[in-house]
Order: sequence, then C-alpha cells, then structure tokens
Amino acid sequence: MVEDNPQDELLTLRSMRKVNLGNLVEVVRDGQQALDYLFREGEFAGRTGPDLPALVLLDLGLPRLGGLEVLSRIRKDERTRALPVVIFTSSSEEEDRLASLVGGANSFVRKPVDFAEFAEKVGRLGVYWVAVNEAPRSWSRG
Repeated sequence: MVEDNPQDELLTLRSMRKVNLGNLVEVVRDGQQALDYLFREGEFAGRTGPDLPALVLLDLGLPRLGGLEVLSRIRKDERTRALPVVIFTSSSEEEDRLASLVGGANSFVRKPVDFAEFAEKVGRLGVYWVAVNEAPRSWSRG
C-alpha cells in the first residue's frame, strides 16, 4: 500500500485485518519509497521476501513522486508491467480516473468518507485482489 495519510492507512489496515489480510500488507508513504520497494533500491536494497506484492494499492496525491508517475514507471518496467495496481484515492476528478486507467491501472476506487463504507470497500478490494484473483505463479509470495 502506498499511502501518505496516517488515518487512511490505519482504516485500510484495520479493514484488511477484518478479512484476515492485514498481516500481508506492507506500507510505504511516498511515491519514491514505492518504487524503491518494488525494485529493491535505496532503503529497500536489502529487502527479502517475494519479488513482487500480489497488489499495489496506490494513492494519487503522494509526496516526492505522485501516484500517476509511480504508475507510469511500474508499467514501463518489464519486471512490474503486469503487476496489479489499484488506484485508491479520495479524488473524484474524472481526469484522474481517466489518466489512471489509460496509464495502466487495473482499477480506480474512490475512498469513501463514511467509515463503514470505507471498511466494506477495502475488505472487498483485499479479498478480490489477494484471495480471488490469480496472479502468475512466478509472483509467489515466497
């Protein structure tokens, strides 16, 4: 999960735990950290575990490097080109939705303001992308 808002991070993790997925979530807080994590560079150069996560939940309004730029770099690299990326943002702008999907996002999900709706939406996202969707075996979670 790439999220710079501590409240959204907490709500997302809590919602993932409710569907037994919370222990599988790694969090980075800006766009550059996301790329460093995925490509094992910078502070994540020594990262162990699976090469790729099952899913990237990507906010758009991130410090250092915005979500659309992160998405672009993910799609340009052979190693991450097919990695599932869900834009999970508070933006309701049509241009953000269009840019995300044209840029290669697998889905665009707006963060609800209501806590119960937020928790339900995150739970559904997690179950679908981590438990229902079948990623290539080469992406095994190690």
